[in-house]
Amino acid sequence: MSYKIPTGFPENFLWGGATAANQLEGGYNEGGKGLSTSDMMTAGTHTVPRRITTELLSTENYPSHEAIDFYHRYAEDIALFGEMGFKVFRLSIAWSRIFPNGDDTEPSEEGLKFYDSVFAELKKQGIEPLVTISHYEAPFALAQKYNGWSDRRVIDFYVKYCETLFNRYKGVVKYWLTFNEINILTMPFGTFLAGAMLPEGGMELTNPNSSSDQARFQALHHQFVASAKAVKLGHSIDPDFKIGCMIAYMCAYPLTSNPDDVILAQQKDNIGNFLCGDVQVRGEYPGFAKRYFAEKGVELEIAEGDEQTLLEGTVDFYTFSYYSSVCVSADPEQEKIGGNMSMGLKNPYLKASAWEWQIDPQGLRWVLNNVYNRYRLPMMVVENGLGAVDEVQADGSIHDDYRIEYLREHIKEMKEAIIDGVDLIGYTPWGCIDLVSAGTGEMKKRYGFIHVDKDNEGKGTLDRSRKDSFHWYKKVISSNGEALE
Repeated sequence: MSYKIPTGFPENFLWGGATAANQLEGGYNEGGKGLSTSDMMTAGTHTVPRRITTELLSTENYPSHEAIDFYHRYAEDIALFGEMGFKVFRLSIAWSRIFPNGDDTEPSEEGLKFYDSVFAELKKQGIEPLVTISHYEAPFALAQKYNGWSDRRVIDFYVKYCETLFNRYKGVVKYWLTFNEINILTMPFGTFLAGAMLPEGGMELTNPNSSSDQARFQALHHQFVASAKAVKLGHSIDPDFKIGCMIAYMCAYPLTSNPDDVILAQQKDNIGNFLCGDVQVRGEYPGFAKRYFAEKGVELEIAEGDEQTLLEGTVDFYTFSYYSSVCVSADPEQEKIGGNMSMGLKNPYLKASAWEWQIDPQGLRWVLNNVYNRYRLPMMVVENGLGAVDEVQADGSIHDDYRIEYLREHIKEMKEAIIDGVDLIGYTPWGCIDLVSAGTGEMKKRYGFIHVDKDNEGKGTLDRSRKDSFHWYKKVISSNGEALE
């Protein structure tokens, strides 16, 4: 018996790019928008953590306030995406632009009209929107009044917000993601960024004592319930909606063949990645999570009906971010290195970026197979890219061969995963236009195909220009992933 295997990307593959409102929109106090959690985060650097302030201070730089001013320049930016040939554009809706305080009785019509206009421009360019409903930008009033997702009442506020979006954009938006990188609530880093909970013991974003395991996992449970309710609601409003989860996939290899290292890598994969995936895809907490909670002294308050809600509100597709991999070891005397939302050990076989993120294209193929063989759902890679310092030449050109090389090698491995049998339906590289870094608040850590003239201090014209990677990615899309050189 002969088997017919794919030879490349499917004909209807969704090529595009990804952004988040808090990192590109700006207009933080325009159009009736309320303050978001991201509006309260100061600028930082690779070595100086961002800080959270409970009121706006005139002495601080808050990068999200202007960001790259997509709020006023969206038509220009979307036209550039159309020029590249985007089939899909991943964006988020700023919750506080729709419900300024999160618990408002009525939504802001002015906020909704802004996204009406954005979606109209996307339609004009033939670009499908992929909307993240909550992407690190909860209304700050929810943090102040309820301590964010630690309070069960926030579930209902979120579902009301979803209902507003689903009814408004029925027939306009098909693809939705309930929460961005929901699994970072398994780590202290996610306390404020994802959980909208005010940190304990210091207001640094990366404060390792920002919250207890109990508080974070309870908040995560509330998000699971909210996500499941949103999926059920969305399907009832429009059966054609496709609603997915989004995981920050933290790829960790055992440093050695020592069984202690292998078991540790499996545990990291389970808690860091599959706990959230299992709940959102399979609809229940896995056994390893129950053991983990017991060992950590975490006792979740699970309300009557929650377990049934989780079972009934499973997602239609699985999406994730992938930037790098790390190694783990039971030996504490090993050299540490950074990664997206995580730290790990240096892999002697890999090179690293200037931000110490190890470059591992084959890791993406491994992750795609690892996840698909577990869940058998359509998948999208909705964040991937290289953060780097770009040099603008005297003639205005930007020769970012390093970015092209990074993306080329990852696209090759996606193709290999498709040949392996993975149902991969879309790819949206992160920061397709330069934007503010979520982790550091910097502008100099650039990912985009499109350069934005702005520096770390917030100075610049905000003018847009095309990098070499812009023209390269345009060829990639037009050839459906075949023209990679």
